[in-house]
Amino acid sequence: MANQPQLLLVDGMALLFRAFYATAPTGQFMFNDQGIPTNGVQGFLRHLLIAIQSRKPTHLAVCWDMGSKTFRNELFDGYKANRAAPPVEMVPQFDLAKKMIDAFGVPNIGVSGFEADDCIGTLAKKAQEEIDVFIVTGDRDLLQLLDRRIHVAILQKGYGNYRSFNEKIFYDHYGVTPRQFIEVKALMGDSSDGYPGVHGIGEKTAIKLIKQFGSIEAIIDHLDMLPSGQRKKISVDLDMLHLSHQLAEINCHAPVSLDLENASYAGITDAFVEKVDQVGMRLVKYDLVTQRWQRKGLDNEFLAHDSSL
Repeated sequence: MANQPQLLLVDGMALLFRAFYATAPTGQFMFNDQGIPTNGVQGFLRHLLIAIQSRKPTHLAVCWDMGSKTFRNELFDGYKANRAAPPVEMVPQFDLAKKMIDAFGVPNIGVSGFEADDCIGTLAKKAQEEIDVFIVTGDRDLLQLLDRRIHVAILQKGYGNYRSFNEKIFYDHYGVTPRQFIEVKALMGDSSDGYPGVHGIGEKTAIKLIKQFGSIEAIIDHLDMLPSGQRKKISVDLDMLHLSHQLAEINCHAPVSLDLENASYAGITDAFVEKVDQVGMRLVKYDLVTQRWQRKGLDNEFLAHDSSL
């Protein structure tokens, strides 16, 4: 795998938020000399470096949300309306994370009106004709992108601990295809994204229905075959079901593109090492022989981990 061309697409939003909240409850914001909190960025970079070390990609890009409003908010006012604004310590870390990636020498990708998921989906589907694609995220929604030459790794608790999926592993686990996972999400809804799907239908029931009928349209065509309780729930929430399907599906036609030449990755750059030092990160030592970071003043390797990538 290491010798084969491979594009690593990183869900910057998911990994940055995960890293921030991993330390925020204990107040470990790690302010640098300029008074900027760096806990989220440092954790994000650690996730990134571990993924690189594990996958050894030949190409790399990081995708981001670009603002809080997208086309999904136009479809449904309640989309993500239940989410609180990011903590004040988080706000300056969005730009800082992107600056670190700029110094890394690979593209930051995002477009107004679309989510990072849409950018990842668009780039992955375009790139799969030329190169193997490996997506790193903490968001299970991206499993719907699994396809020929497209793999997804979902971050578990801790660093370097991922659950990796291809089409077969996904089907063996869930009993539905990645595309049918969109139908499952539409039926069950998503409380974190603020859309309800069909009230009273959870994941297990949704998967069972899609296994049995194959699609939402087939379920609707055979409502008479459902138990009275399920039939009533779906009939009452039919409009929301169709809307939830639109909200759940990743848009793989976002106005973004990726020049693989610009995304070529050949290792840590001097510019990145200088940037780490400039912004006062604790990732201050990088061993060019072992190709591993070390923490300041500690002997343990910064990238020491048990990886399942």
